[in-house]
Amino acid sequence: MSVETEASATSLALSDVNINWERLDKTKFHVIGAILFTAQMGSLHPISVVKTRMQVVEGTLAHMNGFSVFKNIMRNDGIRGIFRGFGTSAVGSLPGRVLALTSLEISKEMVLKHTEHMKMPETTRVGLANGVAGMVSNVVSCAYYVPLDVICQRLMVQDLPGISTYNGPFDAIRGVLRTEGVRGLYRGFGLTMLTMSPANALWWGAYGAAQHLIWKTLGYGGHSEKKPSHLELVSVQATAGTVAGACSSVITTPIDTIKTRLQVMDNYGAGRPSIRKTTRLLIEEDGWAGFYRGFGPRFLNMSLWGTSMIVTYELIKRLSLKQE
Repeated sequence: MSVETEASATSLALSDVNINWERLDKTKFHVIGAILFTAQMGSLHPISVVKTRMQVVEGTLAHMNGFSVFKNIMRNDGIRGIFRGFGTSAVGSLPGRVLALTSLEISKEMVLKHTEHMKMPETTRVGLANGVAGMVSNVVSCAYYVPLDVICQRLMVQDLPGISTYNGPFDAIRGVLRTEGVRGLYRGFGLTMLTMSPANALWWGAYGAAQHLIWKTLGYGGHSEKKPSHLELVSVQATAGTVAGACSSVITTPIDTIKTRLQVMDNYGAGRPSIRKTTRLLIEEDGWAGFYRGFGPRFLNMSLWGTSMIVTYELIKRLSLKQE
């Protein structure tokens, strides 16, 4: 069977899975997305708080495991402590999510159309389209999300030694602007752009390729025109999301550790914090193992995030289909 025939058959059999941008009601897509993604973000926020604190804390606390850090937060601050920064993150993410999802879907559709007649395996084509879309989405939304990330992470760790204390997000913004200007809100921007865009491309590319391979393994595509059940849809998407999230966490944790410390820590002595200073201080404190501080919570967070995010995302797309 030719590549074109295989692609056509696969598309026909899995048309309920691969819902493209043109088939979506855009208003429903963004409204439902805002509701469901906020709920998903809330369920994983405590893990993010633990991960961030593990990456930033110094001294004897630096060697506590994730569960011990969680217990320490609960003992000192209760439920409020593990949800620090959530309100700012949830409300602030809404405009950024519109940018990210729109650019993701449009760029994926464009790549799929431009590669439609190229002689390449369909798995490669789907992985390429998802990977390019993930990178474009990250580049488009990065200018918005980096300042939000800086403020949210400062709120998460503000009771730690050597970290400034703020009375809410607006006070944090004023504090950063007063001491560093607008540049302070973009700490780690270059590092985020240069590293997280490829990482996002890796996540979406791995997800697209993994999902396509699983469907083929289960007998969908090719000459088959059977449609997957709802349980099969969720199971395959969740599995592909877990695989993509796990792979991404292993590769990106060292960079995420440097970025987090660069964005929230101020005790660098004279001069502005830099990637070099941050890296040197981390190595001095904990050796090369320090780059994987918070790896357990991050691995768990990325795996759970990958699973829940993609299942939520695909559900949003199905709920947002135009009436035909």
